[in-house]
Amino acid sequence: MTKAEQTAQIAAGKGFIAALDQSGGSTPKALKQYGIAEGAWSDEAGMFDLIHAMRARIIKSPAFTGDKVVGAILFEQTMDRTIDGIPTATYLWEKRHVVPFLKIDKGLEAEVDGCQLMKPMPGLDALLDRAARAGIFGTKERSVVSAANAKGIQAVVDQQFAVGQQVLAHGLMPILEPEVTISIADKAAAEDLLQKALLAGLDALPEGQQVMLKLSLPTVANFYAPLVDHPKVLKVVALSGGYSRDQANALLAQNRGIIASFSRALSEGLSAGQSDAEFDAMLGEAVTSIHAASVAG
Repeated sequence: MTKAEQTAQIAAGKGFIAALDQSGGSTPKALKQYGIAEGAWSDEAGMFDLIHAMRARIIKSPAFTGDKVVGAILFEQTMDRTIDGIPTATYLWEKRHVVPFLKIDKGLEAEVDGCQLMKPMPGLDALLDRAARAGIFGTKERSVVSAANAKGIQAVVDQQFAVGQQVLAHGLMPILEPEVTISIADKAAAEDLLQKALLAGLDALPEGQQVMLKLSLPTVANFYAPLVDHPKVLKVVALSGGYSRDQANALLAQNRGIIASFSRALSEGLSAGQSDAEFDAMLGEAVTSIHAASVAG
């Protein structure tokens, strides 16, 4: 029953997906934003202890429940850890009614044809097995588009769908994330090429299969409506992509049927030095505003 219930919760989209999946490279930046300076840990294990404590604090906050947060994306180490002695994915669903996802990519290759593919994932099948056993519902995998280059964009989309098929074979729901860099001059042209490639990929999916899409907020409101409405798409979610929370929320609210999957924009303003009351109030404001923008469209 759980899988059907989780699918229905994501499809209904009555909230947003929290991205709590900063990995090795972006963890120091996330901790700095949280008020923990780089010298506060002596090794990588200590750094990951600190980021897990931050994530656990967010997840345990009264504001962080399935009423407004329909899903959460975890980093592999977060999946492998516990909150109050309970595996994180189990805690999310059973205690918070939040659907757990897992970030599976290992970072980005160097740019070719204006785009960055995902690095190889040699242990992916084993990781997906582990994720399924841990109660993970779906995955997220990110590549980057930084130019309106048809060849580069097609390569990104082909790789995303190939990884998506691998994920589906393990009974999990893939979130394909071909992020368009928001600062590029030819962003609208890149979005046009990306939409066409994604629609072709969706049309080629076998009957009965669905994927999710995580996309940068489009230059033109509702440009991705054909993707939102496609029968092979469970849900389209948006990344904040460097916009402030207020900017991202304003743009998101203009796009029908797309919900947020924000990372930095969610944790903006949270600090390790805040009392629990201050922390919960700040997170509550963020959750309320991102939820409102997600259900506005």
